[in-house]
Amino acid sequence: MPTTSETNATLPLGARAPEFALTDTVSGRTMRLADVQSSRATVILFICNHCPYVKHVDRALVDLANDYMPRGVSFVAISANDPAQYPEDAPDKMRAEAQRVGYPFPYLFDETQEVARSYGAVCTPDTFIFDGDMKLAYRGQLDDTRPNSGRPATAADARAALDAILSCQPVNPIQKPSVGCSIKWKA
Repeated sequence: MPTTSETNATLPLGARAPEFALTDTVSGRTMRLADVQSSRATVILFICNHCPYVKHVDRALVDLANDYMPRGVSFVAISANDPAQYPEDAPDKMRAEAQRVGYPFPYLFDETQEVARSYGAVCTPDTFIFDGDMKLAYRGQLDDTRPNSGRPATAADARAALDAILSCQPVNPIQKPSVGCSIKWKA
């Protein structure tokens, strides 16, 4: 049964993005929040390699980033899964997956899982969108498609939130929680 982000304490709307310093599995560089944030909007995605919900939206993530990065929006993905339980989510496999899919954004590994906990992430994919002041404006699903739904992922909910932020309009406060595979916490 899929997990929803509604089942965990999370950052409230308006909260500032928690700081982090994590390794980008593609470049090998340590990246901090300050390295990836934008003065327009910042999208922080909690994803992983093995989850069928992430596999269903991976192309939509690339399209979303390619559509909004030229408009000044920054993107970063983070995997917090325990690779001892799920070897497919190990950093070397993350790098290979990022290259295969063509993620145009860093794909960071949260080895201690402290960053995922600080954001209140519970499933993959879990989407957090911050405004130019790094205050949480949206937290929820990318869209309402699911694996085997027969409908392609479009990231419609994330696009609506980004469009509102970029046009200086309020983001709809009615936000559907993310649905996906639970984050694989260490024992």
